[in-house]
Amino acid sequence: MNIEPLLKALSEALAGEGPAVQIASDGGFDLIPQADLGLPDGGETDIAAVVRTSGSTGTPKRTMLSVESLAASSVGTAMALRGEGQWLLALPPNYVAGLQVLVRSLFAGTRPWAMDLSGGFTPEAFTAAARELTDNTRFTSLVPTQLTRLLNNPTAETLTVLRRFNAILLGGGPVNPVLLEAARGAGLNVVTTYGMSETCGGCVYDGVPLDGVHLAIREGRIWLGGPVVAAGYLNDPELTRTAFVTEEHDDEAVRWYASGDLGEMDGAGRLRVLGRIDDVIITGGLKVSANTVVQGLERVPGVREVFVAPVPSAEWGQQVAAMVVGTGTEQELLAHAGARMEPQLLPKTVVFVSELPLLANGKPDRAAILAALTAAATTA
Repeated sequence: MNIEPLLKALSEALAGEGPAVQIASDGGFDLIPQADLGLPDGGETDIAAVVRTSGSTGTPKRTMLSVESLAASSVGTAMALRGEGQWLLALPPNYVAGLQVLVRSLFAGTRPWAMDLSGGFTPEAFTAAARELTDNTRFTSLVPTQLTRLLNNPTAETLTVLRRFNAILLGGGPVNPVLLEAARGAGLNVVTTYGMSETCGGCVYDGVPLDGVHLAIREGRIWLGGPVVAAGYLNDPELTRTAFVTEEHDDEAVRWYASGDLGEMDGAGRLRVLGRIDDVIITGGLKVSANTVVQGLERVPGVREVFVAPVPSAEWGQQVAAMVVGTGTEQELLAHAGARMEPQLLPKTVVFVSELPLLANGKPDRAAILAALTAAATTA
């Protein structure tokens, strides 16, 4: 993909000398004049980019990211990673994690390299692209499914290029502890990230907020605040007022975003994400956390990836269903899981696949998975 025109447009937007950039799924982009953005409360903030949320958990929204927010995110990342360097773009640039690879490169004055995603993400394409990097300091951003594929029977060459990255940012969804252990055991410096389009992407690294980022748990919900928080949603002032709030904190105004995730702080003061607020499955009158089921199934030997969701049930109202990437049979899976999980947590429908259906950004395609699980439950 030729990213030079996009880099030029982003450079002008970040310098406050051009319109906002909205990137399309094919890598093309539109330019939106600042006057057409309709900033809430008549704000005069320069917007550099408009990013669609992934839509993996609902209707996609168009998030407006200001120059100041992107700059704060870039600086915070450089501080957390202890330097700037060359980035490999392995995610579509129309999603915030891919956009940030380009933005960080522009702020650092380095030349990013984009891997060929025309045939989808493959270890071979990633390895070939990583070989093209020239800077001694190297970074990339991946989602868990991508790293899983890279470490599933990797070649010596793939491991070599992975180990040459000073850091591999891993975010966009829950990370299987087994995957993380395998990656670090293979000599990879993997940094887990938590964030979303509304916070310029990842703003909590390995459970610790970036410099200048505020983190709070309010009634179990994760709130994120500070200069990385977005200006709002394009053409949706009501949703903007619902999701964002400005509060006084230590004599300064802090802009907060109320996430849709549940979380807690562990004994070391690090954030632990417990799952989405709406991932509770009510089956037979009992509440089951989909994230808890995922964590239990991921501990079963041979399981590489799991997606858990509710499907309709005439008997239970909803029932727990799981799509699993791994070896073995349903009986073996449930036998292993049943030794450590409560009975109501065990899925009543299990579908084994070689790979999870994915969105273009590498996240699981929730709609496709739900359709497959519902069909399997209906025919069982």
